[in-house]
Amino acid sequence: MNFFNEITSLQKYVRWHTILMLLFALVGAVFLSFGALQELVERWSVQEEYSHGFLIPLVSLYILWEKRFDIINDYKSGSFAGVVLVFLSLFFISIGELSELYIISRYSFILLLLGISVTLLGRASKHTLVPIALLVFSIPLPYFLEAVLTARMQLISSEIGVYLIKLMGIPVYLSGNVIDLGEFKLQVVEACSGLRYLYPLACLGFIAAYFYQAPLWKRAVLLLSTVPITIFMNSFRIAVTGLLVEKWGTGMAEGFLHDFEGWIIFIACAVILALEIEILERVTRRQGILDVFGINAASEVDSDRASVSDTKSVKAHHPLMIATFLIYFAAMSGLFFEKKLQEFPVSASLSNFPSQVNGWSGWHGGLDTHVLQVLQLTDYLMMNFEREEQPLVNFYVAFYESQRGGIAPHSPRVCIPGGGWEIADIRRTHVDDIPINRVIIRRGLESQLVYYWFQERGEPVANEYLKKWTLLQDAIKYNRTDGALVRVVTPFNTSEPVEEADRRLKEFVRSAYPELLKVLPGKGEL
Repeated sequence: MNFFNEITSLQKYVRWHTILMLLFALVGAVFLSFGALQELVERWSVQEEYSHGFLIPLVSLYILWEKRFDIINDYKSGSFAGVVLVFLSLFFISIGELSELYIISRYSFILLLLGISVTLLGRASKHTLVPIALLVFSIPLPYFLEAVLTARMQLISSEIGVYLIKLMGIPVYLSGNVIDLGEFKLQVVEACSGLRYLYPLACLGFIAAYFYQAPLWKRAVLLLSTVPITIFMNSFRIAVTGLLVEKWGTGMAEGFLHDFEGWIIFIACAVILALEIEILERVTRRQGILDVFGINAASEVDSDRASVSDTKSVKAHHPLMIATFLIYFAAMSGLFFEKKLQEFPVSASLSNFPSQVNGWSGWHGGLDTHVLQVLQLTDYLMMNFEREEQPLVNFYVAFYESQRGGIAPHSPRVCIPGGGWEIADIRRTHVDDIPINRVIIRRGLESQLVYYWFQERGEPVANEYLKKWTLLQDAIKYNRTDGALVRVVTPFNTSEPVEEADRRLKEFVRSAYPELLKVLPGKGEL
C-alpha cells in the first residue's frame, strides 16, 4: 500500500477536525516559544556539535509514523491529565521567557508537546513518549554543565593520549591543558575538539538503543558506552599526532589535526558503536546487527479496537480544547507584557567613565566588528589601567538595555575556555559588599586573575542563577530587563604570588565601583 492510499484508509479512524485541532494547538505552542526555538535553530546552524538537531525532529516524526497503528488501536479518548502538564509547561515557559533562561523554555516546550499528546490521545500517548523524549537531545546542554563536563573529559582524554604516546617511546610532557611534544605544542582546545561530538553520539546511542530489539541491559550498555568511545577516539587522535610529530614533523601533524576532526571522528565513533552491537549479538545470540534492528509496532489497524463514533470523538477532544485555549491565552499575555517592557528604554553612559581613578591611569581599547556582532551589546567599555610600576588591569563592561530574545551577557565561565585558557580555580567571594566570581586562568606559562560579576539594575550579582531570578522579578515589578557584565583582569607570574594580584584587583574595584555606578542605570523604576 503506497503512502497516499494508506492516508485514505486511515481517514476512517482519524477525523480531519482532529488533525486541524492538533495543528492549531501546535502552532500556538511554537508561537509561544518562538524566541527560544529561534535561538535554538541558530545554535544548530553555528555550532557543529549541535547541528544534528535538524535531524532529530525528523527521526521523531518517523517513529510516530511507524507507531500510527498502535496509537489508533489503543486510542479511547483524551485525558485531562494532559491539561495539568500543559499548565505546568506554560508556567515554566513564562519563567524562561521572562528570565531569559531559554534552557527552561526549551525543556518546557517538550513538556508542552507531551501535554498536548496526553490531552489528545490519553493512554495511547504512551506510544509518543519516546519520540517526544528524543527531542531532548536536540537541546544544547546548559553552558555551565557543558563547561564542567568538557573540562573533565578534556583532562581524561589528554592523560590517556599522553600515556599512549609514552607507550610508543616518544618523549612527551603534559602541563595542564598543553601537551608538549618538543617542537610541537598541542593546546587543549585543539586536543579536545573531538569531545564536542559526545552529545550527538549519545543521541545516536539513544536512537540505536530504541531500535535495538534486545534486553534492557544491552540497550543500557550501548547508550553508556558512547562516553568511553568518544574519549578513546580523541585520545587516539592525540596519540597519532604525537607519532606524526616524531616521524614526519609538525607540518604533517597539523594537517592530520585539521583532517581528522569533526564529523570524521563522529563517523568513526558511530562505526565502533555498530561493531559493539554486532559483537554483543554474535557472542550472546549468534545474530547479526541487521537481525535485531527495527521498531516493535503494529502492522495494521485492529478495526474492533479502533472504532470511534463522531459523538464520542467530539467529547474526547474536550481536554485538547482546554489546552489549546490555555496556550493561546498565554501567548497573548506574553505579547502584552513584551509590549509593556518595550515602552521603557534604558540607557547607559559608559563613555563618561573617567580615565583617572584614584591614582589609576587608563586608556581606551576596543572590540572588533565581528565580536560586537556576536555579543549584540548596547554599549561597552574596554580600558586598560595601570598605576606606578604595577602590572596593568583590564576593565571591561558590557551593557545591555534589554536582556530579551536571547540577547544577554556571555558568561566568562563559558568564554574563557573558548580562548584557549584553562580555568585552574573558580570560587565566589566578596570585595567589601560586592559579590564577585574569582577565577584563576592559565594558558601554557601565562596566568591571569579574573574578577567578574553582573550589575543588574543597580545591584551587583555574582551567582548566574540568582541573576536570572532578579531579572524575572524586576521584569515583573519595574518592566526592566537591562543589565551589565563587569570583568576585571590582571596578569601574574610565578615570581608574583597570586595574593599580590588579588590585592591589586581589590584596590582597583574599590576605586572604580563608585564611578561605575554613576554611568550605569540605578535600581528601581526609572
